[in-house]
Amino acid sequence: RSKISGCRMANDVFLPQEVIRRKRDCKELTEEEISGFVTGLADGTISEGQVSAFAMAVFFNGMSSKECAALTLAMRDSGEVLSWDRDRTQGPVVDKHSTGGVGDTVSLMLAPVLAACGAYVPMISGRGLGHTGGTLDKLTSIPGYDLRPASDHFQAVVEKVGCAIIGQTSALAPADSRLYAVRDVTATVESVALITASILSKKLAAGLDALVMDIKVGNGAFMSSMDEARELAASINRVADEAGLKTQVLITDMSQPLAPVAGNALEIAECVDYLQGNRRDARLHEIVVGLGSALLMRSGLVEDETQAKERVEASLASGEALVRFDRMVAALGGPLGFSENSQTHLPRAPVVREVLSPMAGFVSSIDTRALGLAVVQLGGGRTRPEDDIDLSVGLDQIARLGCKVEAGDPFCRVHAPSESAMDHVCDMIGQAIIVSEEPVALSPTVIEQVR
Repeated sequence: RSKISGCRMANDVFLPQEVIRRKRDCKELTEEEISGFVTGLADGTISEGQVSAFAMAVFFNGMSSKECAALTLAMRDSGEVLSWDRDRTQGPVVDKHSTGGVGDTVSLMLAPVLAACGAYVPMISGRGLGHTGGTLDKLTSIPGYDLRPASDHFQAVVEKVGCAIIGQTSALAPADSRLYAVRDVTATVESVALITASILSKKLAAGLDALVMDIKVGNGAFMSSMDEARELAASINRVADEAGLKTQVLITDMSQPLAPVAGNALEIAECVDYLQGNRRDARLHEIVVGLGSALLMRSGLVEDETQAKERVEASLASGEALVRFDRMVAALGGPLGFSENSQTHLPRAPVVREVLSPMAGFVSSIDTRALGLAVVQLGGGRTRPEDDIDLSVGLDQIARLGCKVEAGDPFCRVHAPSESAMDHVCDMIGQAIIVSEEPVALSPTVIEQVR
C-alpha cells in the first residue's frame, strides 16, 4: 500500500481529495497543497465536484491569513501578470472593487471618472453572483463590446483611453475564473477567504499600484452585519499588505438598491444618464465621489480629500468622464458615440408594468435581496454557470427608503419577458417593499472607512 504524506502519495501523485479532506477536518493547508489545487483548477484536472467540495469546506472552516495569501498569490500566478510601460501610463494604475449588491452601477461611472482625473484603470470585472448583478453582464448589453480582448489590446486601450472594463480572460487568473463560477451556484459566495482571494488575485494580476474596496453591508449584500464586513475588510487589508498593494476599504450601506434600478441594460442606461448629468441619484453619487476620492488620495494624485472631491466633480461637470466612457466603448468594439444614441442600442423588454403601493405613508423597509432575486426570476441572473441571461429585464424607478408615497403610487417599474413572468415578480416586489405611517431613520451611505 502506498504511504500517503500530506496530499501526495509516495510516487508523487497529487491527490486533490486529500486537500479537501484536510480542509474539511479544519487542518491548515500548506502552500504546496494550495498551489497544487490551484494548478488543477487552472488546467482542468480537478473535477467540478471537487471544486465544489473544496469551496464548501473553506466556507465552513475558513482559512488562516497565511492560507488566504497563498491561495491569492497562487491564483494570481495561474496566468499572466500584467506589467505597465510607465512611459505610456504617466499616472498611477488603479482599480476599485465592490463585494456586490443590487443596483451597484458604480464601476461603470468610476472607471471613466478616474481616467479623466489622470489615473489608468485596468478593471477586470465578474459576472453576477447570486442575487447581485455583475458589471460584466451589464456591459454585455452593449452590442459589439469585447469583454475578453487579448491582453495586449486590453493594455493598449488602458494606455490610450485611460480605462478599460473587461472580464477575466484565459490569460488572467484562470484558476479564479473557474472557482468564481462554481461559488455562484453552490451557496459559497459569502466565504471571506474566497472573496479575498478572488478579488485580490485578479487585481494583483492587473499590476495595480492602488486599490479601493467597497464592502457592502445590509439586506442586499453578502455581508449582512458590520462584524462580517469588518472581518472581510481586515482580511483584504492583511493580504493586500503582504502583496505590497496600497489599499483602502469603505464599508457602505446596501439596505436598499444603490441606484434606483436593477437589471443589465437598464443599469447601462442609468450610467449614461449619470455621466450626461441628466440625473444623479444622491446615494449613488456619494459612493462614486467617496470611492473616487479615496483612490485619488491613495495613489498620490491629490494631497487631500477636498482636492480629491473637486477633481471627481470637475471630471463629471466638464463632460470628460463621459468622453472617456464613450472612447472605452468604441475602443473595445462597441458603437461609436454610444451615449448619444444608447437607447437605440440597448435591448428592451416587451412587457413593462408598474407595481403600486397599496397605502399612503413612507417607504420604511426594502428587502433588497428579494429585489435582486426578482431580477433573477425574470431571467436577468443565473441559477447555473452555463445559463444565458435576458439582458433587457429588470426594475427601474425603484422607490427610495424614506420617500413619501400615496396609495396607488408606483414602487417601481418591472421590465419582463412575458405577462406570466410579470405576475409572479410583481407579487414578490409587493411583499419586499413596506410602507409605514411614520418616516424612518436612514443609514449613512458611507458607514465606515478602514485602512
